[in-house]
Amino acid sequence: MLEQPPWLAAAWAELGQREVRGSADNARIRALFREVGHPAILHDEVAWCAAFVGACLERGGLASTRSLMARSYLRWGDDVSAGRIGAVAVLSRGRDPAAGHVGFLMGETPTHVVLLGGNQGDAVSVAAYPKTRLLGLRWPAAAAAKSAGRKEAGTRAAGDALFDEALAHVLEMEGGYTDDPHDPGGPTNRGITLATYAAWQGVRLNAATRSGLKAELRRIGADVVRDIYFARYWSLAHCSEMAPALAFFHFDAAVNHGVTGAMRLLQRAVGTDVDGEIGPNTRAAIGRLSVEQCLERYAEVRRARYRALPHFWRFGRGWLRRVDTTLARARKVVRAGAGAQQATDQVQEKEMSSMNESVRMQEQSGPVQQQESTTKWWGQSITIWGAMITALSTVLPAIGPAFGVDITGDLVREAGEGIVLTVQAVGGLIGTLMTIYGRMRASTGLTQRSMQMKL
Repeated sequence: MLEQPPWLAAAWAELGQREVRGSADNARIRALFREVGHPAILHDEVAWCAAFVGACLERGGLASTRSLMARSYLRWGDDVSAGRIGAVAVLSRGRDPAAGHVGFLMGETPTHVVLLGGNQGDAVSVAAYPKTRLLGLRWPAAAAAKSAGRKEAGTRAAGDALFDEALAHVLEMEGGYTDDPHDPGGPTNRGITLATYAAWQGVRLNAATRSGLKAELRRIGADVVRDIYFARYWSLAHCSEMAPALAFFHFDAAVNHGVTGAMRLLQRAVGTDVDGEIGPNTRAAIGRLSVEQCLERYAEVRRARYRALPHFWRFGRGWLRRVDTTLARARKVVRAGAGAQQATDQVQEKEMSSMNESVRMQEQSGPVQQQESTTKWWGQSITIWGAMITALSTVLPAIGPAFGVDITGDLVREAGEGIVLTVQAVGGLIGTLMTIYGRMRASTGLTQRSMQMKL
């Protein structure tokens, strides 16, 4: 069996994830935006095919473009002319030269390419697209592909600003090395207990190994600390699936109460079944509350938990201070969200402008195309036709006799006065609406054109 690239394995793991209809959102889709540097996007209706590809690449140990523009991947990696399973395929979308779609190549037929991708039918799915839409196939550059095979637990954390902020907070709260006999966690350094460190190193903790492991724990390196926190707490506690402020608070709880313990506390806070698993019911319960409500309830549940512990008499004041500090900092993350959303919108506008400029330059450097005229013949103007119909319907009966066009009283009586008035009114209304609509959509000037009429 051929071994699939790691980014493709990450993509298969999301198969079936789907947008949530209505005001709710799929937390796993929102997590894709955070993983590629767009934490302010909180809704799964935002086009997310590029976010899906970027998150999967980074989960596989590669750097993505971190752009939400599908066509940004035309400048990523190396071009591959032949189909290669797992290659990044970039497609056009409609007539917009800046729009596109991106996914992972799974196969091809004589007329279609088959992609595993996000936002395909509002879900992560496998779908076929005409080859006429294929703009390019890209593969990681040789150096990047080589590094992708390394299993480094902290790879994804490296570019995650929210994780960096949350980790700095936790390390400040945890402090340095301690070995308090009243602490049920035993020897701890930078918040990592001896048991956790032994498990991370794959060493059984017993009387023979305890002394050596304690010495290693005392001088534990920053890289190891980072890897442990990302793999054993941030990821296992599903922090990346939550709103940034809630993820910040929940991460601190996972470190202090254990991952399962923190998830149980969160479930109590949002009023759902307490089973220690973040599933659809828990996500729905979280979604029914505002982030501020979740934080307030979560903080109160943590305080109650601390007060129930037998060692509260010794550590309680510090525990409660930790909750208050974490809550205050999480609230700052909430307030920063609005500013981050504005910054994200500006980045997207710049990317769109840059993409349009690139397309314009490519068109100018290619074969000369027939330029569209900046003016149009008056006969193509909806505005003018609307004015003409209005005039014919309402003005002609009054001024027509001067030009030999006479709508006589006999004609009115013959046709029926009511019918003529109705026709005039309808014609006037249609003409007026055409005039207004034509004026609103007008984008080019008018030009004269000679015209002959035969009577």
